[in-house]
Amino acid sequence: MVLKKKKDIQVAALNVGHQELETLRSFADAEGENLAALLLHCLQLTDGLVQIHCIKQIVPLLEKIDRNQACDPMFQSCLDILGHIYFSVDPKNPLKKVLTSSLNGLPEPFFADAVRSFTCCLQEELKTNNLYSYRRVIDNLASCMENFNLGKRAFRIFIFYSFLQFLQKWSFSIFRKFTGNHIAQTELMHDLLIAIRVSVMLVQKVQEIIQGGLWKSPSSPVWQSMCGLLSIFSKFLRNDDLLQNIQSTSGLAIILLIKTMCDTTEMIVNHLILHSVGNSRVPEWFISSCGSLCTEDIPGPALLFLCQGALAMLNWKNGDMGQSGEKLLLDIAGVLFTLSLQLKESSLEMFLSRILVIWTNSALDILESSSLSLKGSLNGNSEIVGKLLEYVYSHWEHPLDAVRHQTKTIFKNLLQMHQCTMERSDCVSDPFFLGLIESLMRLEWHVKGKYTCLSCLVDCVGIENILAVNKMIPSQILEVMGDQSLAPYASDLLETMFKSHRNHLKSRSLYTSWFDEWHETWVSPLLLILREGNLEQTAYIMDYYLPKLLKCSPESLSYMVKILQTSTNINTVFLLLSLGSCNSRGSLGALMACLRTARAHGHLQYASHVTWGSLVSSAKIKQGLVHQHCQVRIDALGLLCESHRSTEIVSLEEMQLVQFFILYNLNNQSPGVRQQICSLLKKLFCRIQESSQVLYKLEQSKSQQESVDDSIEKDPSGILQKYQDFMASICNSLFEALFPGSSHATKFSALTILGSIAEIFPDPEGKAQAVFQLSQEINFARVETIMECFSSTFEEVKILAFDLLMKFPKTTVHFQDSLKLQALFRAAVDLSTSTKPYDCVTASYLLRFLIGQEGLLSALAVLFNNPLGPSLSQAGGEEPVAFVERNALMVVKYLLENLEREISQAESSLLQAAALFPMYGRVHCIIGAFQQLSLNNLTLVTEWRSVVAKLILTSYRLSAVVAPVVQSSSPEGLIPMDTDSETASRLQMILNEIQPRDTNDYFNQVKMTKKLNSLDLEDLAAGAPMITTSMEMKGKDGQSCDVTAQAVLVCCWRSMKEVALLLGMLCQLVPLQAVPEAPDELVTVEQVKNIGNYFKQHLLQSRHRGAFELAYTGFVKLTQVLSRCPNECLHRLPEQWLRDVLEEIKSSNPSSKLCATRRSAGIPFYIQALLASEPKKGRMDLLKITMKELISLAVPSSDSQSSVPQVHALNILRALFRDTRLGENIIPYVADGIQAAILGFTSPVWAVSVLMIIITKFCFLYRMTGREFFSRFPALYPFLLKQLELVAILDSNEWKLYPNLYLLLLILGRLYPSPMDGTSSALSMAPFIPFIRRCGHSAVYRSREMAARALVPFVMIDQIPNTIRSLLCELPNCTDLCIRQNHVHGMLLQVFHLLQSYSDSKHRANSDFQQELTDITVCIRAKLWLAKRQNPCLVTRAACIDILILLTQCLDQAPKGSQPGLKFLGFCKEVDTIISESELKTGIPHSCAVPGLIQYLQSLTRLVIAAMFTITADPSEKTKDNSIPLVQLLQSNFAEVRLLTLETLLHLVSPVDPKQKTGEERDLLSFLPDVGETLLKMAMEEEHQECFSKVLKILHCMDISKWLPLIECCIHQTPKDFLTWTMGVANASNERSGCLTAALYRLYSCLCLLCFQGLPLIEMELRQWVQLVSYCCRGELQAETRLAAAEVLVSVTPFFLTNQRLILGLPDTLTLWKCVFILLQSEEQTVRNTAAEVVQAALSQENTCQTTGFAFSLVDASMALDLAVGLLCKLLQEWDQVASGLQFLLEWLLGEDDIRNGTERMLQVEEDLVFDKGEVNIWAETLTQVGHLVKHLSCLCKKSWLSQDLTGLHQLKRKACLQFQHLSQLFKELPPNPEFSKTTDYTRLRIQKERTSACLKMLDILEGKGEKPWATDISLPVVI
Repeated sequence: MVLKKKKDIQVAALNVGHQELETLRSFADAEGENLAALLLHCLQLTDGLVQIHCIKQIVPLLEKIDRNQACDPMFQSCLDILGHIYFSVDPKNPLKKVLTSSLNGLPEPFFADAVRSFTCCLQEELKTNNLYSYRRVIDNLASCMENFNLGKRAFRIFIFYSFLQFLQKWSFSIFRKFTGNHIAQTELMHDLLIAIRVSVMLVQKVQEIIQGGLWKSPSSPVWQSMCGLLSIFSKFLRNDDLLQNIQSTSGLAIILLIKTMCDTTEMIVNHLILHSVGNSRVPEWFISSCGSLCTEDIPGPALLFLCQGALAMLNWKNGDMGQSGEKLLLDIAGVLFTLSLQLKESSLEMFLSRILVIWTNSALDILESSSLSLKGSLNGNSEIVGKLLEYVYSHWEHPLDAVRHQTKTIFKNLLQMHQCTMERSDCVSDPFFLGLIESLMRLEWHVKGKYTCLSCLVDCVGIENILAVNKMIPSQILEVMGDQSLAPYASDLLETMFKSHRNHLKSRSLYTSWFDEWHETWVSPLLLILREGNLEQTAYIMDYYLPKLLKCSPESLSYMVKILQTSTNINTVFLLLSLGSCNSRGSLGALMACLRTARAHGHLQYASHVTWGSLVSSAKIKQGLVHQHCQVRIDALGLLCESHRSTEIVSLEEMQLVQFFILYNLNNQSPGVRQQICSLLKKLFCRIQESSQVLYKLEQSKSQQESVDDSIEKDPSGILQKYQDFMASICNSLFEALFPGSSHATKFSALTILGSIAEIFPDPEGKAQAVFQLSQEINFARVETIMECFSSTFEEVKILAFDLLMKFPKTTVHFQDSLKLQALFRAAVDLSTSTKPYDCVTASYLLRFLIGQEGLLSALAVLFNNPLGPSLSQAGGEEPVAFVERNALMVVKYLLENLEREISQAESSLLQAAALFPMYGRVHCIIGAFQQLSLNNLTLVTEWRSVVAKLILTSYRLSAVVAPVVQSSSPEGLIPMDTDSETASRLQMILNEIQPRDTNDYFNQVKMTKKLNSLDLEDLAAGAPMITTSMEMKGKDGQSCDVTAQAVLVCCWRSMKEVALLLGMLCQLVPLQAVPEAPDELVTVEQVKNIGNYFKQHLLQSRHRGAFELAYTGFVKLTQVLSRCPNECLHRLPEQWLRDVLEEIKSSNPSSKLCATRRSAGIPFYIQALLASEPKKGRMDLLKITMKELISLAVPSSDSQSSVPQVHALNILRALFRDTRLGENIIPYVADGIQAAILGFTSPVWAVSVLMIIITKFCFLYRMTGREFFSRFPALYPFLLKQLELVAILDSNEWKLYPNLYLLLLILGRLYPSPMDGTSSALSMAPFIPFIRRCGHSAVYRSREMAARALVPFVMIDQIPNTIRSLLCELPNCTDLCIRQNHVHGMLLQVFHLLQSYSDSKHRANSDFQQELTDITVCIRAKLWLAKRQNPCLVTRAACIDILILLTQCLDQAPKGSQPGLKFLGFCKEVDTIISESELKTGIPHSCAVPGLIQYLQSLTRLVIAAMFTITADPSEKTKDNSIPLVQLLQSNFAEVRLLTLETLLHLVSPVDPKQKTGEERDLLSFLPDVGETLLKMAMEEEHQECFSKVLKILHCMDISKWLPLIECCIHQTPKDFLTWTMGVANASNERSGCLTAALYRLYSCLCLLCFQGLPLIEMELRQWVQLVSYCCRGELQAETRLAAAEVLVSVTPFFLTNQRLILGLPDTLTLWKCVFILLQSEEQTVRNTAAEVVQAALSQENTCQTTGFAFSLVDASMALDLAVGLLCKLLQEWDQVASGLQFLLEWLLGEDDIRNGTERMLQVEEDLVFDKGEVNIWAETLTQVGHLVKHLSCLCKKSWLSQDLTGLHQLKRKACLQFQHLSQLFKELPPNPEFSKTTDYTRLRIQKERTSACLKMLDILEGKGEKPWATDISLPVVI
């Protein structure tokens, strides 16, 4: 935790007029002790805080005054002045509360005079006529009534009358002002809302004053004013243009006024809401005031708010309203249920949910003293409660959080309502509660509402009753917590449950007995999930569930630690469980997670080393810090960094462990993990900073040491020194991590952590003490290292590096060398014209850094005196200007001048511009320069104004040059690239066709690519000396390279992008100039209008997505500025633009330039930007206008002459529906959009059907039950039903196709069934069923499938068996004359999907399930002819067989004892008959061209396999003679049959967890003896690649000892011949990764067996195998191949890598170890993880397990690489091969091949690819491996340098020295600042130099010599 700084309180001082001050001076005494003197002194103060202290002295002073002196005129005058002061103070000023508190304590003698003074002040306030002062008056009135006795006493009847008149007058005034500026409208609406609320409060609080008396007379002014207010509030209530909060408050006020004015409130409210009372019985004054509300056409929102008023304002408690009140309550419920079906606007739905909560609360109030009839109307079985439950079920997954929360409250209240109606208090046996529990438990766990409702039921009936229904509920809930959207709901439910269970057990049992049971129920499932659950699931459990469990039961931590510690210490059978699998964290990870959570929440105190070690050892934490699973590493780090106390001392052990963590975890590919690492380390640094302040204070006051907690050591200075050393070490490690070739992840992590350190440990100001200062660790070399990060190809690294430099003190990053600044500036300018887009980003950050250098001004002055450079004018005679602004101005001017010249050249030749100087880089750098300035606080305003004006005009010029490309109909290929005349002539025809649209002269004729001299590039370069030609444009031979279409297009769209961002930035950051002559502003109103018109033209006409997407970003910035602009002309521009474009879309003008293709290109973006500027909390008028127009255009129209407007409308709707910023505001239009989509799907124009994407999106995002779907979109119920009925009727003619059927079934198929759906609802789903069933008769195969899926959610679970039997009965018999196969197929599909849904449901545990299954089996037997040859259609035969397969599986999984009832059915015999008579048994007479043959054979194969492996209760029913053996299936001529069979066999022989293989899974030959021979033959003969792969995998998984003896008799080969054949297959499988992988598996098995059997003469085969493994590790191969090599290496590790005997010899063994090193640096994490298992296996052997502390540990690849190098060095000593081994290792270190290849690449001229980022490094870091080699070789060399053969070492040293000299020469040939201009070559040379220097250093150690010069150049990554 971090302490928050206290906010400084700003208090405005009191002010009064001159007259009041003179009055006080006249009464003030000379001593200054009376009240007038005190007030005068107070008012003369200027500090509000001091005035507060003065005001607090008023009451004590008055209390000393004698009662007789209270009549002094001085006191009356002072009280009058206090009244004026009170009403002049702003309500938010703290002085207002102080005045209120002081005046409340006035002594009694002064109270009457104070009341008179305040009464006069109130009257003065209410006389104001200034509209904009009304709000202040309202606020003052409100403050008088809020805990202010004086104000309440002053509020008399005549004040109340004055207030009513004031409110009436103000309401009329505001109502007339609701036109004009939207901002002013919104402000007035909020003022009006406050006024109505205050009126409600005042009427409520002064009822005791106004009750009785003559004011109730119709002629009374008070009565007339109240009638006037009723009339006004009625108008407000019906006005939909007002804020809904105003309407809601008006409804409250109307009911309150009615209640106040008359005694027959119930009758009038009945008439108002229900219209159940005739007008003759209603008072005339009510009709005249609220006549507009007494009509039948009252709007739904108005009626809703009247119901709210009635429920909130009427007194429902204690039965005061009698029977009429009870009836009114029930009637209001009916109105609310009706409105719930009508009001679908999100805000109204939220209001409705709140009002229903109020209704249930009122019902609970009235039930306490209600009649029996009302209790009968509100019990659980009543109609009202049933409708409430329907509402809950329909809205418990509403997208709005507020609605979901209110739904929970409604459910909770209705449970309490039922309890109030029960005659007995036993809730357990109540049918209503039992029914709710049963129905909720039947729901799937993905329903969020299930959790909230179960939580309410637990509170009501107790957890013990729910556990009695389902004891596994804790485990079931924990299983679903892998879904983050469900995790909060699941954790809340679990918390409610375990708290209830704890209280229940605690109340009935002793501590020792109930605690074990509670742990078994709630903690044991948790620990199981933490160990074996997937990482995502356990992460959410740690975040949501475990903290709540520990908070409830902190003592459970010891139980968890004990269990997990026990499992982590077991290294035998349960080793794999403790380590974790590929997807689980294991016991170690679970232990780290539990301890981290416990410590972060204060349940674990890090008191001392002993205490910590008793919980978990440092060795365990170390294993966790480098664990293979990143979440385990994060948890271990969190255990060290997180603490509930922000000042807890960081121990030395913690610091050492954190240092260890940083060395191996910076290079993490996951952005989320990197973010967590940086966040946790930032918490640790904050702890160090805050605890250091405590230590400094402790050090200063030694006397307080005795009271310090025991966890703090007695030596504060020692701890502070450790802190300083630790932070210095961390910074050193982080800077060393920025070594050459470090990965993007490493740089990102290091820079982010350094940035956090710079923030937390800034340079102290004044005398403040700081434990650490980052600036002390910074030197020039480290600044250059950070600057080199600008050249990274990842922009986020550039951003982090720049931000870090900006956090350093200016003295630290100050460059004084003028030549260095000039060189950097030249490099930045050159990069700004690079053809590589990322280079201009580097240039931008370089320039931004240089702008912050004070010496840049003088350096540029020298540079610009060069005749090749421009001359920038220096302003003289001005005031001193900040150097940053001056630098930025000079840089922008320089870039702008170059840009103008380049634009002029581009206007004559766009090709040359794209090849030599793409202009977008200049604009990007200009944007970066502006970002260094505070544009609202400039000094050189005049110069900046001219620069900005010139920049805007230049942007228009640039846009005009490149616009023809991005606005053409085909921007991607519109660049002439042809060199032969024939092709060029065809291209000229295309250019002529598009000429009317593309008016740039560049497209007038085709340009041929020629030699360089014919393009006059030399002349161009001479005229522009600052522009350098690139190697790609001008080679050594003088030839030019083709300028690709891609290069020109990138130049154009990126230029448009940068222009859009620049203009958007100017509009957003620069203040708008309201007055043209304003001297201190930069942008005029006219310029803003022109920018808006530019964006409009660009967005509406651009065709290239990259261009208009970024223009949209800039346009959004402009519209946001305009929406907040007070200038009325600018404020109305978005609305005007929107209306114009909608009108242009509707006009369908042939001359329109709007793009009708490319999803309308930029038009949707343009409209999105305009709508995004509209305030979301307002009325959303623009959205309403837009949606109304678009939906009207989207609906098909018969009189429409063109489909273009419809296409535009659909494309725009698609974008708006996907725009998440519109949120719930778009939901009311979904139903209309769906209707338009379905109707438009039948259009012959393909583009019109694009709206189908919208429907699919909403069906996927808002997947819901039928009840919820149609409740949210009730308009779709009749529409979909009608459309489905129409299609179902018309589709009876099979030869007609209806496209919208697809869309209808797609929508309906996305609904899912719910036990809560009933037939009583008005939106019953039953009417859809017959039409969906009829859709299954469609002639379209896909439609039949979709109809079958769509039928499932419409059939209730308990109705599925009847529906299945009905469908089966409708199937034809074999004797029928006319059989329509489409109908048959559709019904069979429906039967299949219904049966599948029924078998998967929770009803399987029901005893009726088996009986239903029996009845279905009887029905299906009567139609089995459809699965036999009597049925000529193979498609329907396959569908029927699929049903038989599913039925067979259901029978097989039935509980024991339930199957003998099926014996008489003979079902199994019928299945055997079908199989025996099938084509698989008798032969297949068909050819592959027969429709449905493959599908039929696949289904039949599945049936054969299912029947073969099904274990029935009576095995004698199966006859072996009729069955088809698997061998026959494997020998089938159809690959599909063989593949299905092989997949089954592979599933049989493959264990579920590959790490838990046993012999039982592999023994396939014991029950299928012929399969082995068949598989061997298939391995030799199979041509189908996928089948061949499966065969190899099966042979690998089988026990090799069982099938290897079969080789000679089956394929007539010896084991050695078979091994040779295997090697041949592997060598020939280079392009078949699957086969190659399987071959490697089998090859590994053969090698292992042959080696241990002592097969002679296999050395050559082993050597070939080593070469094959080495080849498979190459980086260019597929990941699957490298993964197979890693798995093979894991298997052979104990035999070849760590064996005490060198079986393969040293060279081959070292080759395998090199393969391990290569795989540990693979880019794929799965490959690295598998390679890390090689190290785990190597360290788990008897001869290696004691070498490190990571034996049997699953470590990350970074740590594994270090361990592998160290282990290899130890093995060399064990093998006594140090001398030979060192030669190999030093050659690896030197990397001669890498040097040769790198040098060759430097000499090559590569093709310039626009988006080629070079050798982008993702994970592998060469110098990291070099660092590990150096670390371990140093020790090895020092031990064995005397025993080496110096001859070989001298040869190696000569090579290294020559290489060092060669590298030095290459460095000299690089251009200036190569880290920016030649980044790739520079980095490669630096890496090679480091390797060479390291090798020379090792050779010197071996020779026993001292350090050489090259040794000082080594800057390898830090290693331990």
